[in-house]
Amino acid sequence: MRNIVLIARRELGAYVCLPMGYVIVALVLFVDGLLFNAYALGGEAKLSAEVLQLFFAFASFMTMVSGVLLAMRLVAEEHQLGTLTLLLTAPVRDGEIVLGKFLSALTFFALMTLLSLYLPLLVFVNGKVALGQIVGGYLGLLLLGSLSLSIGLFASALARSQIVAAVTGGALLTACYLLYLGAGLVEPPLRELMAYLSPQRHLQWQTGLISSRDVFYYLSGSGLFLVLTTHVLQARRWR
Repeated sequence: MRNIVLIARRELGAYVCLPMGYVIVALVLFVDGLLFNAYALGGEAKLSAEVLQLFFAFASFMTMVSGVLLAMRLVAEEHQLGTLTLLLTAPVRDGEIVLGKFLSALTFFALMTLLSLYLPLLVFVNGKVALGQIVGGYLGLLLLGSLSLSIGLFASALARSQIVAAVTGGALLTACYLLYLGAGLVEPPLRELMAYLSPQRHLQWQTGLISSRDVFYYLSGSGLFLVLTTHVLQARRWR
């Protein structure tokens, strides 16, 4: 546990000290604010609940983008700097390395996401909407961010550069989403399986409703990619 905390603190410090972290935060907040003003508030009049649902819908896209961008440096940067071998030969388990790096990215992501809280709060103060819809929506963003970060971390472990890691992570996340469209082209029971494996099937939280089935999906998906990342590091250790 101590090693996990030390690694997480080190990586979180890197996010705070490096310009890339602030660039990603600025990009996410700018796009969220722009889309909120253009689609949620612009055009014809909408119900407050509908405005919030639209906000969480386009915030989902930025969550996936930022998840991949935040995770791309976690292992690939170590490889570029030549410190990966040193890290793998240290008296630290591969699982501890993966969890420490993942928790640092998840913490930074959560803080970044909370900075956009003023947008739905404007709707809450000036409209008629349940506070539970905001809480459920942000919990959903955190779960989706967890899955996106774990996929991005897996891609970072596979790649030798941050650019390749970002492209690979984006491709994997896109492939997961396309499973929902591909499900319509196959017969049951494969259709149900492909639809379930896609995040598109688990976006009910955008309306503020959190189901145990969706929570299980995001947590198990995140855990799966963290385990896969651990195996990739183990394979590199024995090369």
